Amino acid sequence: MEFNTLTFVAVILLAALIAGKIVKQVKLPNVTGYLIIGLIIGPHCLGLITQEVIDGMDVVTQFALGCIAFSIGQQFKISFLKKVGKAPIVIGVTEGLGAVLVVDTVLLLLGFDLQFSLAMGAIASATAAASTLMIVKQYKAQGPLTNTLLPVVALDDAVALMMFGISIAIANMLSSSSNESIGKLLLDPVIEIFGALAFGALLGTVMTIMVKYYTGRGNRLAITIMMIAATVGISDIVGFSSLLACMSLSMTFVNNSPFREKIYEPLDRMTPPIYMMFFILSGASLDVTIIGSVGLVGAVYVLGRVIGKQLGAYVGAKISKAPDVVQKYLGLTLIPQEGVSIGLATVAAASFPSFGPRIRTIVLCGVVIYELIGPIITKTALKKAGEITE
Repeated sequence: MEFNTLTFVAVILLAALIAGKIVKQVKLPNVTGYLIIGLIIGPHCLGLITQEVIDGMDVVTQFALGCIAFSIGQQFKISFLKKVGKAPIVIGVTEGLGAVLVVDTVLLLLGFDLQFSLAMGAIASATAAASTLMIVKQYKAQGPLTNTLLPVVALDDAVALMMFGISIAIANMLSSSSNESIGKLLLDPVIEIFGALAFGALLGTVMTIMVKYYTGRGNRLAITIMMIAATVGISDIVGFSSLLACMSLSMTFVNNSPFREKIYEPLDRMTPPIYMMFFILSGASLDVTIIGSVGLVGAVYVLGRVIGKQLGAYVGAKISKAPDVVQKYLGLTLIPQEGVSIGLATVAAASFPSFGPRIRTIVLCGVVIYELIGPIITKTALKKAGEITE
């Protein structure tokens, strides 16, 4: 008997529910359980979920990321940003730059190729918004660390894209085989970032108007789903960052509509099953067998990125005079890494075909490690900061 798509949806949600119960007993974050059980039932272990099924449910992954970005975007309410001050912006830049510089420097000192080192350092700047948001929501984290963390994670995508564009442009400038102009390489991430922000703001304005005239809860939820789907779908077609576009959509809406509570509360009730499916599918995509194949360079990337994030976050928090708890623990909450980094690795591999397989293998290995231990470390940091009680 061959399962159909809806049967696989049922299997995935059942696996998520079981995982949630198990990890609750050992006081681990739900997202860790979802990733682990996804890994177990995925194509690289038991094979209950095949790669074909994962590919066929790409729409779930894309929509889930859109919802996550939309939820994070509400943190950019102007009144909230005035309260937290400049710290998230400063830290968002320094933590991304810290990861780039540490990974670049260590790889170069060990004698690795300059272009390869620049590419790996650029990818290291990316952080996973999804895992972080799930931890905050599950444990209802509150406090100065959480208030700084969410805007920093939201900014991270823009910082990573910009760092990547600059690094790859420099690497290509040094490559005699480069077929693209430096101007184009530098301009592409700018268009991707600011095009996404402008497009999201446009749809956010449309959403604000529609919510004003459609007053039913069902209608407003339909509008929210429609706008997130449109933002993600069109952004992918035209080459904008769908994460940034959804954040901009939410940011525009939350700052202009008096009905914001009528939108975010129903969406929060609807999205948990979608997030469960997203993390189960993410776990199923992980291949732990590649860990042993990356050697020294993989270890340098994995450890160097963590050290760079920690140092960069600390320096940014110091400069912006953030609370001590932010200076001490924020870097530890920035370890998870997922979708954006894989996308950047794909682009880097295309830019440098001779390094392509190595870059992808190292980054995928890093994702496996970061996604399995990152949520646990994030929870621990928030607990030590006194912002969750469980």
